[in-house]
Amino acid sequence: MAGYFAIFLVVLTLASGLIWLIDVLVFAPKRKVKVATAQAAAAGGLPLNVVEELGKPSYLAETAKEIFPLILAITIIRSFLYEPFQIPSGSMMPTLLVGDFILVEKFSYDVKDPVWRKPLITTGRPERGDVIVFKYPEQPTVDFIKRTVGLPGDRIVYKNKQLFIQPACTAADKSTCPGLEAVPLTLQAEGEFMDGELPTKRYSEQFGEHKHDILQHPFKSENLMQYYKQPGTAIEEFIVPEGHYFALGDNRDNSRDSRFWGFVPEENLVGKAVFIWMSFEFSDDPDNWLPSWVPVGVRFERLGKIN
Repeated sequence: MAGYFAIFLVVLTLASGLIWLIDVLVFAPKRKVKVATAQAAAAGGLPLNVVEELGKPSYLAETAKEIFPLILAITIIRSFLYEPFQIPSGSMMPTLLVGDFILVEKFSYDVKDPVWRKPLITTGRPERGDVIVFKYPEQPTVDFIKRTVGLPGDRIVYKNKQLFIQPACTAADKSTCPGLEAVPLTLQAEGEFMDGELPTKRYSEQFGEHKHDILQHPFKSENLMQYYKQPGTAIEEFIVPEGHYFALGDNRDNSRDSRFWGFVPEENLVGKAVFIWMSFEFSDDPDNWLPSWVPVGVRFERLGKIN
């Protein structure tokens, strides 16, 4: 839906700008001639209200003139700078919750045109630990949000709820390349978040100097049969191809991510999630008389930078 809205904005911007331009270049001069002719034919001149009515542009041209600057500004900001997104599911808990409204920095990973999404300016690539928004490879009209854990050339292993990474290495002497290492986990809390009646465990996970929190469901087993099977690798192993990224949800046992459908192509990247600008709380109480989509509060403490 976000892609369709971007196209709608571009079309609306071009249409309103074109209508305004045609009116300025074609119809406005004709209105001036019409007013001058009428004044010359009228003895003693025309009343001011008549002059204004004769020189008044059409409703369509007037509307285009009023909305074009605003629509143009919105299109530029949304297409090239920052775009708002709403978090619809719990796959990125505890980092992002349902009801969080975030800003995505569109220029973090290349500046792209808003219609065909072709790179215009090269600006950067995702780093390990970045929270990225991208076009879901299995359904490109849908936007997904996950955390980048694997870069091109990396070897990723996810086994027994533990993430292992062997960074890409281009050294001529392969014996100097780093080996497969477990990503450090530190238990932070237990039972803080619930999955139905099941308590989860919150861990801090660290990539170098980058630290973030994840959730694990100790009573949920991994469904290896549903994992994406990359030719030439073990069932829990993934080798990230060039121009692709491996992304996981922070809610590790409740996220459909690269483990299940493969890798994120570079051309699918939308931007980097950088800020929570609003967070609404919704009630899960079955006795609550309000509809489930009506917020019951604002979580001001959640506003700020995304780790």
